[in-house]
Amino acid sequence: MSRLIPPHLPRTIACVGRNFADHIKELGNAQPTEPFYFLKPAGSVLFPGEGPVLMPRGCDLHYEVELVAVIKRDTDVWKGGRDELGEVVKGWCVGIDMTARNYQEAAKKKSLPWSLSKGFKTFLPLSHFIPFDLIPDPHNVELHLEVNGQQRQKDSTNLMLFDIAKLLEHVTGVMPLMEDDLLLTGTPKGVGKVVPGDRMTAGLKVEGVELEEARIDVLVEERSDGYGSEDAMNVKAKYEAAL
Repeated sequence: MSRLIPPHLPRTIACVGRNFADHIKELGNAQPTEPFYFLKPAGSVLFPGEGPVLMPRGCDLHYEVELVAVIKRDTDVWKGGRDELGEVVKGWCVGIDMTARNYQEAAKKKSLPWSLSKGFKTFLPLSHFIPFDLIPDPHNVELHLEVNGQQRQKDSTNLMLFDIAKLLEHVTGVMPLMEDDLLLTGTPKGVGKVVPGDRMTAGLKVEGVELEEARIDVLVEERSDGYGSEDAMNVKAKYEAAL
């Protein structure tokens, strides 16, 4: 029987932004003084083998590879340290936070939410579930992402500004996280654009060894129905008019 199993569908997906200094610099953002997070909908999840990432027309689509914590039990106002992560984290996976960057930038200029830029269906490809013990130190693994075989992101999680315990303390201090919810812990530098026809691969290494469970291999295709399936100029005009 295969050990490769997907994570369960979460109810809440909390995504930490601006948690790697070089990524903050490459997007020209300010460094936060406390953890900063936003939400992605459960409907954005793309499980392994379930098809391509669907790109809306007129979308400047970017990838952001991240280590994802899978919540072990219903957790409200947790205050633990790195050594206690096993109390509330059952395991891990790798995720790619897909972002419609032009939609996000337009929303930021108007001080509006990022829901459209982050929440399209298929905008969160996930790896298989990684048991907790396979990553002895989640603050010392190497994340990587390639586009068409060319490396785009490669950095260690030891570069996080806020560690995973601090992220969990912050988020659960705002709202409870339930069993199987996901916490995306931030992306390193190297984010960039993909277009239809591109192939993204991603994963992580523990002490130089690639984890089979962590692999993502997904194509990008143009969306054929729903929002963003119209002519690119019509999409752009509709979105700008809504702002």
